[in-house]
Amino acid sequence: MVKIAIIAGAGPAGLTAAYELLKRTDVHPIVLESTQAIGGIAQTFNYKGNRIDIGGHRFFSKSKRVMDWWFNILPRQGAPSADDIEKGHEVDLAAEAIVGYLCKDCIPEELQVAGCRLQKSDSATCNLQQVVFPAPDPEKTDLVMLQRPRLSRIYYHKNFFPYPIGITFTVARRLGVFNTMLIGFSYIKSHFFPLKDETYLDAFFINRFGRRLYETFFKDYTEKVWGVPCNQIRADWGAQRIKGLSLKRAVVHAVKDLLTSNFTKAQEERETSLITRFFYPKFGPGQMWETVTEQIRACGGEVRIKRRVVGLRWEEGRKDTRAQGRNTSNIVSVTVENVETGETEEIPCDYFFSTMPIRHLVTMMHPKPNDRVCEVAEGLVYRDFLTVGLLLKQLHVQETGKKPASTVPDNWIYVQDGGVHVGRIQIFNNWSPYMVADRKNSVWIGLEYFVNEGDKLWVMPDKDLIDLGVGEMEKIGFAQKADILDACVLRMPKAYPAYFGSYDQLDVVRDFTLTIPNLYLIGRNGMHRYNNQDHSMLTAMTAVDNIVAGSSDNLNVWNVNADRVYHEEKGQSEVGEEDRKRAT
Repeated sequence: MVKIAIIAGAGPAGLTAAYELLKRTDVHPIVLESTQAIGGIAQTFNYKGNRIDIGGHRFFSKSKRVMDWWFNILPRQGAPSADDIEKGHEVDLAAEAIVGYLCKDCIPEELQVAGCRLQKSDSATCNLQQVVFPAPDPEKTDLVMLQRPRLSRIYYHKNFFPYPIGITFTVARRLGVFNTMLIGFSYIKSHFFPLKDETYLDAFFINRFGRRLYETFFKDYTEKVWGVPCNQIRADWGAQRIKGLSLKRAVVHAVKDLLTSNFTKAQEERETSLITRFFYPKFGPGQMWETVTEQIRACGGEVRIKRRVVGLRWEEGRKDTRAQGRNTSNIVSVTVENVETGETEEIPCDYFFSTMPIRHLVTMMHPKPNDRVCEVAEGLVYRDFLTVGLLLKQLHVQETGKKPASTVPDNWIYVQDGGVHVGRIQIFNNWSPYMVADRKNSVWIGLEYFVNEGDKLWVMPDKDLIDLGVGEMEKIGFAQKADILDACVLRMPKAYPAYFGSYDQLDVVRDFTLTIPNLYLIGRNGMHRYNNQDHSMLTAMTAVDNIVAGSSDNLNVWNVNADRVYHEEKGQSEVGEEDRKRAT
């Protein structure tokens, strides 16, 4: 009898789980997505041919397993993209692509021609249909991964500062010599007399950058993102997002870039926040997950849109001495609602993967978990997100001491000014030239606002939000109303799991779910962690590793950490050192 895996959510974690199950097991995956969009927060929203990447997704990971997985779906470019030559991009072009497909039915027709050849996968754990062909030309084909230059800066009082921040001669001049000296003294003080209690984010930043630099470039922006003071946010967020990064390291890496000629090695050795190039699908991150969805469907899996999980039935087991004293509880079925009709159905399952918010998961479980688990789950907090897309004839960036600029090279820009609500600005032309319908005659930008669902900005009519965004661009000296050609608004609920509320008690929920061996919490909202895309994918891969190995202990899923350098041998699961020792 075929085993069934129900997967809640068609984001990176959910779709990776479905793909891995088809690739490596006989389990039949059914992905349920409550919206009509594929990719979760990593979707690409298409507005009249102009595409929005929600939050910005660089395709870079220290995990070779993830990088190889991405290139297996969208191979690296073998020729320049539309803007590579005109902008002088340094691109490492590939000569050949080797792509493994789940089955012959998902091999694109254009690859079933002369010049392409089939070969059997050399992997003992799967039976992919491999095709070898010349690396794709992004001007001639859509299924391609571009290599892009990374530039993110801080825009503050009509001056640009590097991000991550580093003290250079230019930065010192813009901050003022006296202010720069005080920043230096503050950093030295924090180095020799660090704050002992690093429970909260303010102490985390101060210990790495000094109090004065923290108050200049981190405090206001971070509180704009989360809507609460830094001394109420757990330091775990900073540790996960900028682990290993400090003022000293930022300066050291800047110097090394001037001396090294080995780009690949330099990228692997640096912190994620410091990479200078990254990969990116031709049409944005959603293209990756739309392509994965097509392969899943073509090869026997299911991805059902507008289907919401509304109930989860589980059987509480007893301690079983034959299972080494572990609890034998199990998920037995899932209740699914058709969003359009309201009709429901109950689907029996052998495995359940959840990428939905933990608060929702616990609420819909039957029977109800114990009161303590419910209390912690209910106390988890989320931050929501909206983007105002502006299509302009040109930018009008007023940098101090310079003539207004009609373009800038950044992927995104952090807006430090406290007098406006906007937190970041994305310039989609610089992510990929194919994100913009008429890239030569227009600039397509996204104004990013961090909000709470139901607050003033969230419920504001689209026209008023657009007017607000345009007004803020004029206020900070970034664009002019006369240049606006078109605009749109996009809202994304529960984009960021917050590191306050009941977050510090999350282990209560985690430990409860670990007593149910066929329940896998994966991804950003599934684990209530501010994961990068690669981290979310690795949680899904590790969960499938456990199914393949017949393991009922899922603690290693929670120990996945994509921000460290991996040392596992090829074919091994990328789990923590402690788990690896325990497994042996």
